[in-house]
Amino acid sequence: MTRNRLILLAVGGSAAMLLGAFFFQMLGYPPCKLCLWQRWPHGAVIAIGALAVLTGLRWLPWAGALAALTTGGLGVYHTGVEQGWWKGPTTCTSGDALSSSTGDLLGQIMTAPLVRCDDIAWSFVGLSMATWNAILSVILAAIWIAAARRA
Repeated sequence: MTRNRLILLAVGGSAAMLLGAFFFQMLGYPPCKLCLWQRWPHGAVIAIGALAVLTGLRWLPWAGALAALTTGGLGVYHTGVEQGWWKGPTTCTSGDALSSSTGDLLGQIMTAPLVRCDDIAWSFVGLSMATWNAILSVILAAIWIAAARRA
């Protein structure tokens, strides 16, 4: 495969993952904060891919690989939050301690996230969407690296 075909394959993979995320959102699975964070690098990959094909700059496939690894890393982090291996951001996970006063408790309830990052909304063969993002993003990073080595 040529460099540009590999780049287009990697860009197509990220575009498909973004479309899949938006499709699940349309089906009634709203994204949590970490899910949204995982989308940004896929968007960056699309822009990087367009620039790489148009300009031929040799370093851009490495930037694409870095963006794919970034979303993959976020997917691993999100998976750990879902599995309870570590705590996620306080803005999207359940807290350990509730306040003792009624006013503070009501404030905690009113500012609680609508979609929690530590809940698994959907899974396939026992793997959550965050886990699938991590796996597929690492594969896309490998495609980017193959493209970079052909430059």
